[in-house]
Amino acid sequence: MIRGTVPAVESPMSVPRWRSLLFVPAHIPRFVLAAHQRGSDGVILDLEDSVPQHQKGEARRQLPESVVKVARKGASVLVRVNRGFRATAADLDAAVMAGVDALVLPKTDSAEWVVEIANAVSELERERNLPLGRIRFLAQIETPGALQRLAAIASAHPRMVAMALGPEDFSASVGGSPEFDLLLTPNLSVLFAARAAGLLPLGFIGSIGEFSDTDKLREAAMHARRLGFAGALAIHPTQVAIFNEAFSPSAQEVEWADRVVAAENDAATRGLSAFSLNGKMVDPPVVRRAHEILALANIS
Repeated sequence: MIRGTVPAVESPMSVPRWRSLLFVPAHIPRFVLAAHQRGSDGVILDLEDSVPQHQKGEARRQLPESVVKVARKGASVLVRVNRGFRATAADLDAAVMAGVDALVLPKTDSAEWVVEIANAVSELERERNLPLGRIRFLAQIETPGALQRLAAIASAHPRMVAMALGPEDFSASVGGSPEFDLLLTPNLSVLFAARAAGLLPLGFIGSIGEFSDTDKLREAAMHARRLGFAGALAIHPTQVAIFNEAFSPSAQEVEWADRVVAAENDAATRGLSAFSLNGKMVDPPVVRRAHEILALANIS
């Protein structure tokens, strides 16, 4: 990787709306071909865990065609790279291209590593005449050591746009099982660090491999949104619709938000910043949440 100072990048771009990001093994053509039909907000072409070592080279070679295929309905295109100097370098060389919106950085454990990747990506963008800074980073937190450095990781570079706990790898790294009690605290830590840095917090409290029990998954996703998460990573197409629904405002929420905004406008004409609505006090933080719900409803 290229070491050095943080390079100049374009002015910060808006945070994307990623309710669901679907992992697709980049070496399996039929999965890549069907990915654009799944309805996810983004597709992660995976070069890491889901690709056998002997097929990683072919997955990289197929990447230009794969990027075009998964983007056909407008989904964001992400590529998950590998850790390890040689593997990461090969992945970046293959993945830094027009049409790729973000890189997923697995096992992110320090701000320094994020900066190294950012510097390498900037060098490739310059060589290839790509917009400087357009490719963003989603950092996966998968070790207990990384939890101690979350704030630094989240603010490591302007390319950072999202963070997510890797529940399976994290649980394995502490010798535990991906259960609620173990995953609650690290997930909340990622949530708080991401929100403090203006990033998207992604995830839910549970195993990412849980897709057969759709009722359980839906409740976990809805609970995650109530906690403040913006979306989640999916490893199976059946998870996509559940996440899209769970991380979108319900009709009841939109109706409530409409009433709050209407009451806010009326209160403003009377010079009030706090007011009563249906027997409950409404102040600026509540109004802000109402506006956020309506904004999300308009782009869901």
